[in-house]
Amino acid sequence: MKKITKLLGLILAIMFTSGCTVSNNEVKESSQWETIYDAYVYAFPLVLVNATMEKMTNTVEATTTQAPVNQLFHSRNLANASAKDVVTINTDTLYSQAFLDLSDTAMVFIMPKTDRFCSGELMDAYTNAVKITGSGSDNPDQTAFLITGPDYSGEIPEALTQVAMPTNMTWILCRVLSYGQADLENVYAIQNNIQLLPLENYLSGQADVPAKGTYDESNNFIPIEHVLQMTPAAFFNTANQLMVTNPSASADQPLIEKISTVGVGPGLAFDDTILGEAKEDDWSKMIDALPTTLFSASQDFLIQMNNWRFFGEPVAEFATEYDYRALIALNGLAANPVSVAIYPNTNSDSSGQTFDGSNNYVIHFDKDQLPPTNELGFWSITAYDSDNFLIDNPLNRYSINDRSAVVYNPDGSLDLLLQTEAPADAALANNWLPISADNFHLYLRIYLPQETVLEGSWQPPTIKKAE
Repeated sequence: MKKITKLLGLILAIMFTSGCTVSNNEVKESSQWETIYDAYVYAFPLVLVNATMEKMTNTVEATTTQAPVNQLFHSRNLANASAKDVVTINTDTLYSQAFLDLSDTAMVFIMPKTDRFCSGELMDAYTNAVKITGSGSDNPDQTAFLITGPDYSGEIPEALTQVAMPTNMTWILCRVLSYGQADLENVYAIQNNIQLLPLENYLSGQADVPAKGTYDESNNFIPIEHVLQMTPAAFFNTANQLMVTNPSASADQPLIEKISTVGVGPGLAFDDTILGEAKEDDWSKMIDALPTTLFSASQDFLIQMNNWRFFGEPVAEFATEYDYRALIALNGLAANPVSVAIYPNTNSDSSGQTFDGSNNYVIHFDKDQLPPTNELGFWSITAYDSDNFLIDNPLNRYSINDRSAVVYNPDGSLDLLLQTEAPADAALANNWLPISADNFHLYLRIYLPQETVLEGSWQPPTIKKAE
């Protein structure tokens, strides 16, 4: 939003100082598009979470990838290149998820105690992490919670800790660390002990009989693609309807008042004639420029670590940083707060050149300089293609991590090899991370990072072209 506002002011200043005549209609149209942009950025995470919910609840019964509303589903396989529901998905953990509708009921959520990283993130409809449970929480021994919506007025059972969600649409995303294929049965046992049931069943002791869901072929889409392809009327009227049951925060009211002037707000009706005769072209230009615009507007939150960079606070706790919230939704929906994880990424080597799969690259860690984590923390490096999806490869290897059986150098240092073909030295096969033949980028995930990471005294290594 800051970039658009400054750009509009600059354009008008140039016109006035150069003697150009600007009509009232032209000024009004520019102002309206600024407001349209603000409305889109504000509503984007809300509409994307809803689309993700529509896709992931689009089933009659729970599977490993979907479940009806208010029911858990558990992924049973580590993510691979076919995973398209969420961008920049990780391959370290198995997910257990549920999308809640808290309009008519409160839900009891119970997590088991474990000897490994097991964390639950409870997000509102705008992608704010309202509560972290388990690993990374302020009280990891707390296991039983009552999740309530904004209109809940009932009592809180003594054994439960209330999590008061500000929106009725809620996303529970649990991550359980896996040590690889041979460890999956242990992960399944943890997932099977995660419980989600209506409050009335918890109080009565009656078993919860999951309700049947429904399937609609039109909801069988890739959420991010679906949202970015929505027409202005479809996008804003969806947002308007969602805002009724998922109220905005009180701090949002100045912006809500502003965007209501173009027909965007709780219960309003959006009329796309307000966009003018060139609405289709102007809308497409705005959407195409969105990644660059949001990135430029979020520079204050960018933290540089050598040639890696990550977005720091207030990620997942956005308050009124709407551009930042939309940027994270666009590039890594459901990110954790930095206390739980950081996600440094890079698309360039030590000389500043963009990664090109026709080259081979090396990531060199000096002895004792691997990413430092707190107890139960872990790290990984994952390669993604230009669309933020995992790169298909014959090994089905998408990351190298602190659990990989890598080969260290005699001096205790570690070299990770980024290339399209297997290394000539077969002994280094486990140090090889396959990349795409064209552009690619990397994410370094550090879960439960030590303070040396957050304060910047530890830095990840730069990435060099192989000699």
